[in-house]
Amino acid sequence: GSHDSFSYWVDDKSPVGPDQAKAIKRLAKISLVRKIMKKWSVTQNLTFEEQLEGGIRYFDLRVSSKPGETGQEIYFIHGLFGIKVWDGLKEMNSFLEQHPKEVIFLDFNHFYAMDDSHHHFLINRIHSAFESKLCCVECVEYVTLLYMWEKKHQVLIFYHHPLYQEYPFLWPGNKMPAPWANTTNVHKLLQFLETTLGERSRYGTFHVSQAILTPRVKTIARHLIRGLKNTLVHRNLPMILNWVKAQKPGVMGVNIITSDFVELVDFAATVIALNNLLLEEDESAT
Repeated sequence: GSHDSFSYWVDDKSPVGPDQAKAIKRLAKISLVRKIMKKWSVTQNLTFEEQLEGGIRYFDLRVSSKPGETGQEIYFIHGLFGIKVWDGLKEMNSFLEQHPKEVIFLDFNHFYAMDDSHHHFLINRIHSAFESKLCCVECVEYVTLLYMWEKKHQVLIFYHHPLYQEYPFLWPGNKMPAPWANTTNVHKLLQFLETTLGERSRYGTFHVSQAILTPRVKTIARHLIRGLKNTLVHRNLPMILNWVKAQKPGVMGVNIITSDFVELVDFAATVIALNNLLLEEDESAT
């Protein structure tokens, strides 16, 4: 999985989003401030298509309306506005059309400046984009690749808002817990990942290990021009990747792992390779 999956689209010429404090919105009237914001808001370099081609199958999505804009269009957001959600969904659907056995998870977990009418608009967009590819809510343990292939489903949508109850193809957010370490310290992050794996539900939910470091205000102030990638990610990714390599998938092991700048190391290939451990277990059992 990728963290803030859409953020390569964030544009320093676009308005500051409603996810930011009033003081930031005032400062962001200066174009240099928006350029610095972009350095700290962008967590991915690859487009959706490039992420999909590289093996990413779980997408972490934050969305918002544009206050003051007529209509109910919804955009991706992380500090600054990105593109329309509709354009991203179409890009993903085009990949799925060409790869009918691939399955993706879309996790809509942050909503800004959205009332019920915005939610209904977005949910209808999701349905229009994927239609019969959408997998309705089911017991998690039933949802194997074989199950998805037989039903010709390719998309699971997780929707962290009470309106999920009105649509059979929206999975509740509590089926996709993603505990967050909220630290700049890689050792604290790895300890947190270990602890939360040990606490994960044995059955009934998916689980996201967020292998990401989060800048604090003082981190940004000290390294203003360097940005997130050069300050936190480059230096710590090798250690994070070593943790991933040491994991085992399965009931109490890792399930979905997310990272920033997924192309900087062999992140997707390393996570995917963990599945071979399950195959080895099956072979030894037989």
